[in-house]
Amino acid sequence: MKKTTQQLFARAVDAIEAADILLTNDKTDFAAGRAYYAMFYKAEALLNEKGFKFGKHGNVIAAYGQHFSKTKELDPKFHRWLLTSFDQRQIGDYAFDPNVDKNVVIQMIFQAQEFLAAAKKYLGEK
Repeated sequence: MKKTTQQLFARAVDAIEAADILLTNDKTDFAAGRAYYAMFYKAEALLNEKGFKFGKHGNVIAAYGQHFSKTKELDPKFHRWLLTSFDQRQIGDYAFDPNVDKNVVIQMIFQAQEFLAAAKKYLGEK
């Protein structure tokens, strides 16, 4: 595994932990952002292993969809989760009166954990 990929995976783990802490302290809007970033870092890490690097979130999400979801190298649900979590992060970070539902954030954190496990397994098989 490339060094940058390892660093991105470490950031993903940290983001999941931060999301849990924020959720425990009823900071759901910020927890949603950390849960999104956990998924984003994993998508970025997987793309990095294939030699792809992007500067914008939209490009990472689109490339992940093209190289992992459409090819079914990983379950397409992870791409859907990445898209949905991006939307929740946008609400949490930029809405005038954000109020991301706690149950949605709990689900996002579980999804981030599942995505992390699948990504680790995928890279372990390569």
